[in-house]
Amino acid sequence: MITIGEIRETLLLMASIAARNLQLALKALIERNDELAQSVIKGDEDLDALEIKIDDQIITFIATHSPVAIDCRLALVASKISSDLERIGDQAVTISRIALQLNEKPPLKSFFNIDKMAEIARKMYQEAIESFITGNPKETLSVVREDKIVDRMNKELFSTLVKIMREDPDTIPQGLNLMLVSRAIERAADHAKNIAEEVYYLYRAKDIRHKTSLINVNKAIGENV
Repeated sequence: MITIGEIRETLLLMASIAARNLQLALKALIERNDELAQSVIKGDEDLDALEIKIDDQIITFIATHSPVAIDCRLALVASKISSDLERIGDQAVTISRIALQLNEKPPLKSFFNIDKMAEIARKMYQEAIESFITGNPKETLSVVREDKIVDRMNKELFSTLVKIMREDPDTIPQGLNLMLVSRAIERAADHAKNIAEEVYYLYRAKDIRHKTSLINVNKAIGENV
């Protein structure tokens, strides 16, 4: 019989693999390491299998128990978080595939703010997962704030790359690929934010999704952001 603890364990295993894949993909990009990039691409199947396993565990748990409110929320949240984790893995694969293409050409002078964006995205992800583990939902609020920073950096990087490609058409292939990398990091940050919102719902039973600003989030939850 599946327990809620087993669902948590599977979810945390999936979270660990997703974190590893994202970190390795970004390392492969910065260090121009084809071997690391290939390992991320091959390892994505593990995340896909775990997502299916969690869904099966949740269905079995609900069918064989009469869960109380917190367990019902955990089952619902686990399904949503596993989906976000799988998509973070997909973004890691995207970054790895682009890294392989970039490695075939001379590098641009720098990756601009990509490394800084990546660091913020990793921090967001870590904070969201730690909040799930510790049961401290207030920590998730910083993730909502940091997502706005990543969005802004993504737009700024696009503008910078467009300017560079206009001035030097030879940089267009690398520039376009870096735009895709930036977008993948921004999407990974979005999924980290989604996880944070689900964790808040799990522990506070308040839905802070789809709020258009931090002010609205603050009003919705009655806490300082």
